[in-house]
Amino acid sequence: MLLHTIYLIAIVAEAMSGAIMGMRRGMDLFGLCLIGTVTALGGGSIRDVLLGHYPLGWIAHPEYLLFTIGASIATALVARFMHHLRTVFLLVDALGLVAFSVIGCDVARAFDLHPGIVVLAGVMTGVFGGLLRDVLCNQIPLVLQREFYATVALFTGALYVGLLRFEIDPALAPLLAIGAGFLFRLLAMRFHWQLPSFNSDRLRGFD
Repeated sequence: MLLHTIYLIAIVAEAMSGAIMGMRRGMDLFGLCLIGTVTALGGGSIRDVLLGHYPLGWIAHPEYLLFTIGASIATALVARFMHHLRTVFLLVDALGLVAFSVIGCDVARAFDLHPGIVVLAGVMTGVFGGLLRDVLCNQIPLVLQREFYATVALFTGALYVGLLRFEIDPALAPLLAIGAGFLFRLLAMRFHWQLPSFNSDRLRGFD
């Protein structure tokens, strides 16, 4: 029940982040709903296909589409009151990232998979929706840039799996993992923690 509630919050948050990105790219209302839905449900769909988990979540529960479309439309309606879209976008995206990472791990655990694969499933769930969003919006995906993004998903998923293996209360473990992951993401944004990047200067001699 707790994870289901977290999931609904996560898809609303990610649909909002997708709609905000769509507004920044000048899309119409249909575009906002499409980007919002892909952002919210894309990562879980890819995870389910790879794990053979059918039917896909939004097919088994079509009401999820209503949540994502509704969140996208609501975001468009209140956009004029959002004076700092980038800040709002980053906050709701961070919440969706860590929540989806935990939920993806929980889905994979039901298949009795190796813990490493469980964590990887969480990372895919967390980052692939945002990756699809950025590709459709014609920009370099956030996950492929220097920011701690996939790293946060990996940390959150690994922490969640670790807490469960140490027999932490299953009702408390997701909250701890989500809270720690969200804080990690906020600190990374605040202090500009980044992974090393590489540019063409390092490729001299290979031309």
